[in-house]
Amino acid sequence: MIKPFLSLSICLLFSLPAHAELRGTGDLGVIIEREPAAIQIINTTHKSSLSRITELGDLSHASVVYSRDARYAFIFGRDGGLTKIDLLQDKITKRIIQAGNSIGGAISQDGKLIAVSNYTPGGIKVFSTETLELVADIPAHYADGKLSKVVGLVDAPGQKFIFSLFDAGEIWVADLNEPNKPSIQKFKGVGKQPYDALLTPDGRYYIAGLFGDRGLALLDLWSPEQGVKRILPDYGKQDEKLPVYKMPHLEGWALAGNLMFIPAVGQHEVLVLNQSTWQLVKRIPVIGQPVFVMARPDGRQVWVNFAFPDNAQLQVIDAKDLSLVQSLSPGKAILHMEFTPRGENVWVSARDDNQVVVYDTSSFKEIARLTANKPSGIFFSSRAHKMGL
Repeated sequence: MIKPFLSLSICLLFSLPAHAELRGTGDLGVIIEREPAAIQIINTTHKSSLSRITELGDLSHASVVYSRDARYAFIFGRDGGLTKIDLLQDKITKRIIQAGNSIGGAISQDGKLIAVSNYTPGGIKVFSTETLELVADIPAHYADGKLSKVVGLVDAPGQKFIFSLFDAGEIWVADLNEPNKPSIQKFKGVGKQPYDALLTPDGRYYIAGLFGDRGLALLDLWSPEQGVKRILPDYGKQDEKLPVYKMPHLEGWALAGNLMFIPAVGQHEVLVLNQSTWQLVKRIPVIGQPVFVMARPDGRQVWVNFAFPDNAQLQVIDAKDLSLVQSLSPGKAILHMEFTPRGENVWVSARDDNQVVVYDTSSFKEIARLTANKPSGIFFSSRAHKMGL
C-alpha cells in the first residue's frame, strides 16, 4: 500500500514539466535590451543569463517593479505597454497597451495594485497586479481641462501613490485604500517643470527636481498640511547655464547616513544635502553632467554616471570624506547601474558596446561581462521589498 504522503510526492513529481528548473527568485533580475526590444532574466549570484523574452514593444525608456513574492516582474514600456513576466517560467503572463506614451510605474504597499504614469494621455492608471484589469483612471487635469505629463511616480506608505505633473507644476498624492474611489490631494505651484522625483527610503519625504526653476520641491508626508517647500532655492544662481543633454534621474536616490546626494541639473556637480536641515553641505565636482547618483546599500560609496559626451565614464564618491576615490571606463554609453542587495557587486550597462559589466565594489575590479543587445536599465528582484523604486 502506498502511503498518502508518498503518493502526493509522486503526483507532484510527475506534474512538473520535464524541463522545470527549481530556482529561488531572490537573486534574479532583469536587464532591458532596447534594440530589438527584449529582456534578459539573469542570476546575480552566478552572474549568468537564464533566458530572453521578446515581443515587449518599445523599451527605449523601460522600467521594472516586482511583485511582493518577487515571482513576477512588471515591465513599463514607452509605448504604453504593461507586461507581467513570470520569472520562474520565463514567459509573458499577460501584456496590455494601456496608454499612448508612458514613463514608468510603481506597485502599491500591499502588492495588489500597479500604477502607470503616462505622458499621453496625461495621468496615471491603476491596475490589478493579479489580472492587469483597470481599477482606477486618474487624469492629470489642470488649467481649463488640459492634461499634464506625469513624472516621478512612486509608491508610499498608507497605500498611496505620489506623482508630479510636469506641465502643471503640481504634486498629487493619490490614496488608494478604496481603489474604486481614489482620494486625491493636490499641491499646486510647487515649481516649474518637475521632471523626476525620489522618495526617501523611510517613505517620509518626496522630493521633486525642477527643470524650469532653481532648487527642489519637498513634501513631508508626515506633515502634508505644511505643504510643499522649496529647498536649495539659490543653488546655481550665479553659474553659467549649460545645455542639458540628458535629464538627471532622482528615483535611484542616494542616501548615506543623514546626507543626500543629488545630481545637479546642467552642471558638472553632485550636490550633498544635510537631510536634517536641507542645507547644502558641499558641491562635489565630477567629470560631466550626472544622470544617476546611486548609493551602495551600506551608504559608504556613491556611484555616478553621466550624460553625453562623458557617458563612457563612471566615478565613485566616498561618502565619509565626500571626495572622489575612483574613475572607471566600463564602455560606451553607460546608462544604468544596479547594486546587488548587500552591495558587494554593481552591474553596469554599456549600451553601445552591447555589454553589461560587473564590478567588485571593494576593489573596483571588473569580475564579469554579459552580452546584451543595447542594454539600458538593470533591475534586481530585491526591489520587491523597497519603497519608492
